[in-house]
Amino acid sequence: MAIVVGVTPDLTKKAPAGQIVKQIAPIVGGGGGGRPDFAEAGGRDPSKIGEMLAASRGIIEKMLT
Repeated sequence: MAIVVGVTPDLTKKAPAGQIVKQIAPIVGGGGGGRPDFAEAGGRDPSKIGEMLAASRGIIEKMLT
């Protein structure tokens, strides 16, 4: 399974894509990284996609506040 995170240029300093993917990929048993505007990761447990998506909202909100 592939995870892709994209961040618009105006938000890359507050919420870098590489940091987001490093926090959400372990939820699905994966890892990855990337640039501030684009990051990729892989995961081994697709049954946890819902959990990953739910957690990603909180992670991003925390970065933006």
